[in-house]
Amino acid sequence: EHAGEVHYFCSAGCRRRFAAAPEQFLAPDPSPAPPVDPDAVFTCPMHPEIRQQGPGSCPICGMSLEPLVQSPGGDDAGADELRDMRRRLVVATLFSVPVVVLAMGDMLLPGRPIAGVFGERVAAWLQLALTTPVVTWAAWPLQLRFVASLRRRRLNMFSLIGLGVLVAFGYSAVAVASPDWFASLHADGHGGSPIYFEAAASVVTLVLLGQVLELRARHRTGDAVRRLLDLAPKTARRIDGDGRETDVPLESIAVGDRLRIHPGDRIPVDGEVVDGHSNVDESMVSGESMPVSKRAGNALVAGTVNGTGTLTMTANKVGRDTLLARIVQMVADAQRSRAPVQALVDVVSAWFVPAVVVIAVTTFAAWLAVGPEPRLGFAIVNAVAVLVIACPCALGLATPMSIMVAAGRGARFGVLFRDAAAIEALRDVDTVVVDKTGTLTRGAPSLTEVVTVADLAEDEILRLAAALETGSEHPLAVAIVEAARERDLAGAELRGFEAVPGAGVTGTVDGRRVALGNGELLRREGADPTALDGAGRDALAAGGATVVLVAVDGRAVGALAVTDPIKDSTPAAIAALHRSGLRVVMLTGDAERTARAVAVRLGIDEVHAEARPDDKLAVIERLQREGRRVAMAGDGINDSPALAAADVGIAMGTGSDTAIESAAITLVKGDLAGIVRARALSAATMHNIRQNLVLAFAYNAAGVPLAAGVLYPWTGWLLDPMFAAAAMSLSSVSVIGNALRLSRFDEPPIAAPGS
Repeated sequence: EHAGEVHYFCSAGCRRRFAAAPEQFLAPDPSPAPPVDPDAVFTCPMHPEIRQQGPGSCPICGMSLEPLVQSPGGDDAGADELRDMRRRLVVATLFSVPVVVLAMGDMLLPGRPIAGVFGERVAAWLQLALTTPVVTWAAWPLQLRFVASLRRRRLNMFSLIGLGVLVAFGYSAVAVASPDWFASLHADGHGGSPIYFEAAASVVTLVLLGQVLELRARHRTGDAVRRLLDLAPKTARRIDGDGRETDVPLESIAVGDRLRIHPGDRIPVDGEVVDGHSNVDESMVSGESMPVSKRAGNALVAGTVNGTGTLTMTANKVGRDTLLARIVQMVADAQRSRAPVQALVDVVSAWFVPAVVVIAVTTFAAWLAVGPEPRLGFAIVNAVAVLVIACPCALGLATPMSIMVAAGRGARFGVLFRDAAAIEALRDVDTVVVDKTGTLTRGAPSLTEVVTVADLAEDEILRLAAALETGSEHPLAVAIVEAARERDLAGAELRGFEAVPGAGVTGTVDGRRVALGNGELLRREGADPTALDGAGRDALAAGGATVVLVAVDGRAVGALAVTDPIKDSTPAAIAALHRSGLRVVMLTGDAERTARAVAVRLGIDEVHAEARPDDKLAVIERLQREGRRVAMAGDGINDSPALAAADVGIAMGTGSDTAIESAAITLVKGDLAGIVRARALSAATMHNIRQNLVLAFAYNAAGVPLAAGVLYPWTGWLLDPMFAAAAMSLSSVSVIGNALRLSRFDEPPIAAPGS
């Protein structure tokens, strides 16, 4: 809102401003579209903004669309298209081989041309008959994309292929049907004209081969998602109200259902153990091979594998709400997103195809004007070679293939990228800002001491504090409530609960005004926090405990010491981040002494304590103004503004949904070691993309001049369209093959400090 007027901006980043919302977004649709089935939406791997119901080809690049959401079992429309392309390739090969033999028989059997067995005219008609099904039925999908590119005025690789095949086949067909039409263009002024059916047939066959290899490779990039989908069992054993167990389809499970998990079974949905004890293999979401002990009250994740014990669980999240479903969606979204580096490729591609057409026309004109006889033949062959070899498929695949493979590989060891921009940005990060509770520490604190400075007993202070904290979901609150439950302290009536971000909580318990938090909150309530200075709170904080101050009716009465142990993996992860050249900054709402005690123990470079959400945001913005590229790792709702503002936001998978939604990367296990893995994968991915771009640019830079025949005056070298088609297909396959190397990316070792 500005100067009393509401302005609307384009969310896609076009930076256009409207004084009012465009009418098309306000007017009701007179003919509502039918509901969209998300499982039937298809998209383009090179242009993820393309969405349509059902399979087809991309209106921009002509590439085959693929399902936006992979289906379990690995059988999808992409596989159907692959089978269809294979059939067309087989037919094209069976017809093309004899065409090549007829056309090049004198090279295969010098002195005895194959065509001579039938006679020149009969051999020419045989080539026409054999080539026709190749350029019609076998090449039908390619021709449809060629026509679509002309109709939409969006030239792409299929424009070049279709134009090249049409010129070669059309000229040759006319030359066979009316051989005298072109006789005047040859040196002797009479006789037959050269024909190039083998060029048309071989180009189609080799392009189909490239499409088959490309579709197979693209299908492999979806393996990570399909493997994740297949982790969920198809059925679950539900315990009915009368105690009877029944195997039911997974889709029929509802929140609150009780399920039985036998040894070796996969957990069907997210939930909580209510009975039993077992060890569960959670490697599919955490990357850790060690099973995790589970007993009553522990959480279970869909897709993980039960060990030797039998568990009874309650379903808490089902269907698309489970962690497994969210992981699948995040991986799929990341694979379909565009990296910023793709902008360069888009600019080049927009000019590339029209430039190739101009070069092909220039080549044709030059050979026709000054080339040797038969000039028309040389002009057609070289122009077709330019059109075929310059197809920008390899250039277009260079970035999206690497992103797709990297996103899938990251999911295998518990790193989920929200989009391609996060993969690219993480490589350039030089500063990592981390929260303390739940990020550096386990996020499962326990109450270790209650200090009192008034006439209230320890149990009474704890009872009042626990009653107040029942309204909070903070890990510290859970620890206080649990401690009161263990001491069997009676509950109390809570009214007027209020959470003060970055400070604590207040409310009325049994008619008494209670405040629980830091010194700032107590001062706000009219209590003097210095009254607790002699109670040893400084010593507790210096030892790493979080000290929560308690005030009742405007008077400081005591303090609660809560200890949250540092995660076992944190020291090694911090050391690995330092070895990578990163500066590590702690940004926490905890007390200054507590934060510094933890920072000294871990060797953290910079500490900002007692930070509220707006303070955290200000620190991120200050670091960015200093020229630093900042990654922020956190797990709480209060971290969300900082996560969104950072160059790369990293959420702990064990944290709040709000933090996960605000972040660009999610570490499923909630372990800082995941940042080391993610950054190494980011660097490997960008290196792989650069390799692909070099391959694609170098190939076109060398191939186009060679196809145009620039070396002919000195070496006599010309590039046959058949070999141009083979080179074009191999260039795309080489880029895809290089991208698939990322599927073998190994996690960097993370050794403990000093080891």
